[in-house]
Amino acid sequence: MNLLEVKDLTITDSKNGEVVVEKNNFILKKNSCLGIVGESGSGKSMTVKAILGLTNPWLKITGSALFDGQELVGLKGNTLRKIRGKRICMIPQDAMTSFDPLYTIGYQMIETFVENLGLSKEEAKNLAISSLGKMLIREPEQVILKYPHQISGGMLQRCMIAIALAMKPDIIIADEPTTALDSINQKEVVEEFIRLRELTQTSLIFISHDLGVVQHLATEILVMKDGICVESGPAQKVFRNPENEYTKYLIDTRVHLTESFIQSMKKEEVM
Repeated sequence: MNLLEVKDLTITDSKNGEVVVEKNNFILKKNSCLGIVGESGSGKSMTVKAILGLTNPWLKITGSALFDGQELVGLKGNTLRKIRGKRICMIPQDAMTSFDPLYTIGYQMIETFVENLGLSKEEAKNLAISSLGKMLIREPEQVILKYPHQISGGMLQRCMIAIALAMKPDIIIADEPTTALDSINQKEVVEEFIRLRELTQTSLIFISHDLGVVQHLATEILVMKDGICVESGPAQKVFRNPENEYTKYLIDTRVHLTESFIQSMKKEEVM
């Protein structure tokens, strides 16, 4: 079943006429993971931001993005906010920027659940603790008492994943969630996404320039360069037999550069 169908999505800068993303097409199936890969500035993040109505107002969005039969392009107001808050969750590159440094992790999780899920504060607190526990975070009762600066970047990302898990969205979009992490924390975060997909029927869009990371998650791959999709298809097929020269370049360079991460994942699989 197709959950999200994007057709001819084009983003144009109305100030100078520059086409930022040109006629992007892809399908996200239920309970699947689409990896969108490419170097910085290729249009990966801009594509999903356009779908969610998060682009700057001077960027013109055309084309179609059908989510569960509803057109998202051009959708505004409370209808879009409800979809963006509950049915589609986005995990940003830097989790630290998503948390308010003045409040504890638990306070912010509880407020999120009360507002979006209509729970009492006690119910929301219990959900926060259980969600962190499902991510195999040790002593979740203590974690919710900490402030963002008191835990690592990797732990903050895992807290963000726990929030997304609790919201039970149809789609989670992870925008470069491992970029700022070392190989050990990358491994832990990727394992959490794998666990999330095992625990739920949630579909995942995983955006990254790091093919070594995407290789362990994606069922489908979309490769972008200069705002254009240059190759797409089943992940195993693209990795084993890439057709585009740019895809070959990314695989040869990026996978080699992330060898330490790949080895850490292989060790875990052996154990």
